Parts: sequence; C-alpha cells; structure tokens
Amino acid sequence: MNSNNIDKLKIHELTRKSQFNYHLPEELIAQFPLEPRDSSRLMVMDKDSGQLVHDHFYNLPNYLSSKDCLILNDSRVMPARVWGKNVNTQRVVEFLLLKQRETNTWEVLVKPGKKAKVGFKFVFGTSEEPLLHAEVTEILEDGNRIIKFEPTENFFSKLEKIGTMPLPPYIKQKLKDQSRYQTIYANESGSSAAPTAGLHFTSRLLREIEKKGIGKGFVTLHVGLGTFRPVKEDNIENHKMHSEHFILPQETVELIESTKKQGGRVISVGTTSCRVLESVYKKYGKLKSCSEPTDIFIKPGFEFGVIDGLITNFHLPESTLIILVCTFAGYKNTLKAYDEAVKERYRFFSFGDSMMII
Repeated sequence: MNSNNIDKLKIHELTRKSQFNYHLPEELIAQFPLEPRDSSRLMVMDKDSGQLVHDHFYNLPNYLSSKDCLILNDSRVMPARVWGKNVNTQRVVEFLLLKQRETNTWEVLVKPGKKAKVGFKFVFGTSEEPLLHAEVTEILEDGNRIIKFEPTENFFSKLEKIGTMPLPPYIKQKLKDQSRYQTIYANESGSSAAPTAGLHFTSRLLREIEKKGIGKGFVTLHVGLGTFRPVKEDNIENHKMHSEHFILPQETVELIESTKKQGGRVISVGTTSCRVLESVYKKYGKLKSCSEPTDIFIKPGFEFGVIDGLITNFHLPESTLIILVCTFAGYKNTLKAYDEAVKERYRFFSFGDSMMII
C-alpha cells in the first residue's frame, strides 16, 4: 500500500487483502533468535498520535506502571512434526499435528497425502522401540487427516522423544536449541506454533516486572498453523478464520478487573492473548472464566472491550495478524510503523523484533 493514499481511507473501505500488504526485503526475515532473548529491538507506538520510539525489549518496564498488568499465553509448543512408518509398506510419511480432537485423536497435515489413506496404520519411533501406533480414520475436505493414536498414556512425553519443532516455512535455518522456539513460561502443551510475542521475555526481565509491581496473568490458547497463513480471499470479509481452543482462568479475570478498577492498563502479550480476552468479552459482554474454542477475526470496525495495549512481533503481509494490529493501532499508524521498521532494518516475523502499542 502506498503510504500517500493511507489518509484517504475510511474503515468501511478496508476490505481488500492487498491493503494490508507492504514491501519487505527478504534479508529482514529473522532466521534465528537473538541471545539473550530480551536483546531484541522494541518499537513503541503511541496509538493515539502514531509517534514512534526505538528501544530494546529489556527496557520494557520503562513503559509500564505498577497499575498495569501483562496477560501472557502460557501454551507450550509441541514437537508436532513426526515421521511414521507404514506397517505394511514400510514407507515413511511426515505428520504434522494440528489440533487435538479427543484424548487420542488428532487432526494432522500429511506429506505425501496419498500415502496416508483411511485404514493405513503407522508406527512412530525406532523399529527396536516403537513408542506410538496410529491409524488414519478420516480424510477431511481440505485434505487433512484424522488419526487415532495408541497408546494414550504419556503421549506428550513420548512426543518429546520422537518429534521436532514445526518451524514456520520462512525460517530456512535449522534451530540448534529447540527451547528457543518456546517461551520461558510455557506450561500447557498443545500448540503447533509458538506465541512469538512472548519469546522476548527472560527470567531477569520477569523478575524486574514483578519487582516494579506490574501484574502478570496467564491465558492458554493453543496456536494452530492457521494463525500464520495469509488471507486467500481478495475480500477479507469472506475469509474463514481457523478455530483454536483457549482457557481463561478465574485468577486472570480477577487480575484484569482489579487493574481496570485502579485505572491501570491491560497489556496483551501477543495477538493470541488478545483474541482470548476479546472473544470472551464479545460473547458474554464481560470477562468470565471459561474454556472453549474461538474463531474470532479481528478486523477494521471491531471494537475492543478489554485490552489497552498490545505487545507483538512484526507480521506477514496480508495475514490476519497484521489486520488485527491495524485494527488496534489504526491503519495509518500501522503501515507507517512498518515502513519505518523496514527503513530501520528491524528483524521480522517469529524470531524478529518486537512492537509495543499503547
């Protein structure tokens, strides 16, 4: 989008996916995480004025007060890419676990798909020590498979032994330390991709935040790969949003309520945390503890009911993520900030730098 035309657009005109595009040199796509985590750059935006400040993530507490609270997603990324051997043909097939349907039943992406027909059985692990068995039970309209695993005991611990992290396709380098695609506070297994806004936090930084009296609460949203897929429909109103399961605990509800009562700001760490809070508020007209799926698509015209600030990375062009950021920060502000990020050589996407909108 040409920034010269941004001022002329109204909310009801922001319906084309091409309006959420921007030029990104390929060399700015981060291929590895920085060390330490909080050494990444931080762009701070005032969403009312659009004013930008360039800083580093380790200075995050300077932009927060003791009245504020951070809401983080504690979902843990599964090593969701596994290879199974067909028990009859001995052919090896790649499985990517997308979503848990039941205790031992998963929706998966399979490569090559023609090698995983209904009724085909696979074994996972070494020939000497097969840890899991699975059978393809259904083929969905989009080509994904439903597979049933046996046994179900200690499933996630077995997955840790045989699986690898499903890094996004734009990351070409092999990750040496698998834990770097995991937040340091990750707790509940279930994500196929990391809630990347939280990758910048270190133990030291969290201690500093706590020492300053800034509140910290958690939600759980298990991130699916659909989060990172570009919008395919030219008209974003026709985009079918993926569904993801979330948990909003009572203690987080109470933290947010007390933060609001004392005039503090609720800062969402990541678009995933934002989607949890705004989904619940939109559905119930208030926050309440619950555990359910959400397919909320936050796009221009959406009215935020909970969050006052957002910490997020720099997202893919024409994705639902950049559309969410444009909706919260303002279309004009966001596109100009992204132009500035490119000009200043910020690092983009999952292992890239951070942006705080307040």
